[in-house]
Amino acid sequence: MNNSHTHYHRATDVLAKPFSAPFLKYIWAGIAVGLATGLVVSVFRWIIDQALYLLTVVYPFLNHHPVWLIPYVLGTILVSWLIGQLIKIDLTDLVGSGVPQIEAILLGQHRMRWWTVLWRKFVSGLLTICPGLFLGREGPCIQIGACIGQGMSEKVFRLSKEDEHLLLQCGVAAGLSAAFSAPLAGTVFLLEEITHHFKNKVWVTAFIAAIAADAVTFLFFGTKPCLYLPIKLELPVRAYPWLIVLGLVLGGLAFLFQYFIFSLKYWYRKFPLLPNYYHSILPLLLVIPVGLWNPHILGGSHNFIMYVADTSLHTDWAPLMEMMTFFFVLRFCGTMLAYGSTVPGGIFMPIFVLGSVLGAIAGIIMIHAGIIPASCYLNIIAISMAAYFGAAEGAPFSAILLVTEMVGSIQQIFPMMMLTFIAYYVSMLLGARPSIYNALRQQMVFKS
Repeated sequence: MNNSHTHYHRATDVLAKPFSAPFLKYIWAGIAVGLATGLVVSVFRWIIDQALYLLTVVYPFLNHHPVWLIPYVLGTILVSWLIGQLIKIDLTDLVGSGVPQIEAILLGQHRMRWWTVLWRKFVSGLLTICPGLFLGREGPCIQIGACIGQGMSEKVFRLSKEDEHLLLQCGVAAGLSAAFSAPLAGTVFLLEEITHHFKNKVWVTAFIAAIAADAVTFLFFGTKPCLYLPIKLELPVRAYPWLIVLGLVLGGLAFLFQYFIFSLKYWYRKFPLLPNYYHSILPLLLVIPVGLWNPHILGGSHNFIMYVADTSLHTDWAPLMEMMTFFFVLRFCGTMLAYGSTVPGGIFMPIFVLGSVLGAIAGIIMIHAGIIPASCYLNIIAISMAAYFGAAEGAPFSAILLVTEMVGSIQQIFPMMMLTFIAYYVSMLLGARPSIYNALRQQMVFKS
């Protein structure tokens, strides 16, 4: 007979001593980074929102008083010159979203002059996005947060060499959280796209920084989700087989997005008339006729997604399809022209906009074919946004969480996961990179 017994330790032998968790000492530093980032990014967001609203007033005025187009064009040229003056001092860090540069810092390939980048990215980002270029605020917001984190690490908390990048990573999560009022997505984006690991010290500190940043945005924008869509119904079961078809299309178009993004710098080299830091003049001038036609299309843009979502479905479906198709082509080309033109700006929102238009096209077709009721139109828009973003960015988890937090609904979570995976899988089959920022970093040349 076996008389051996399993020995169990007492709870006091297993549990840690109170206040002894090693990562707890970083919590207050994370909160400080989150609060500072939330404040700066909220001001950045507020100015952009006011500027884009002003464009809906300015362009109708220009339509009725075309003589004012001359000073407006001259002002646009001046803005382009100012952008060039701000960014030419450091094209490596001040151009684009800033995310590939942050990855390079964490890999030891690059160092960032945080104060120079912070104020110049803030001002040049406003000069770029406020005139209505098809670029997102989130890239500059992420880099602004990283600059604040690095600055606090060096000047305030003076962390050890081992932890020198911890607060920079907190700033990344806080910056994205404040840009979209999405703390969970901000943290997951950091883990999925940048650090590629799940260490307690990093994710706990980054999460509290993201929460603190989001709390600050409440003071500016309230608690309503930044892209609230009143989704009330689930998709009917008969719609699910058609999601496979939609996923195939979205995956193919997401690969196309990556193909063009990675070709932009090569194509812009063939525009030698001006130094590259003045290339913003091309998209800034081209955006003027678009604004004269329809100023609601301009910008990143949350407003345009709401414009698409509020489209009346009671009109004839064929003209509606033509309009949405034109919107997609216009926004796709405009995004490529803007992002490739040596300016600061992100691609999150432009991708979401493209996904929303594709979702609108799919929704109109499915409603016309009797596959879904008209009340599920918003469902298709929301899940298409997540799927297109997840496939184009190579970040499916971040995509699902971002859209869920932005629209303020989990009604569409399962079809969103299904569609996102199909689109992501198809884009990878075609040759897309699983991380667009990793690939963009590899395209860049960093000076040691």
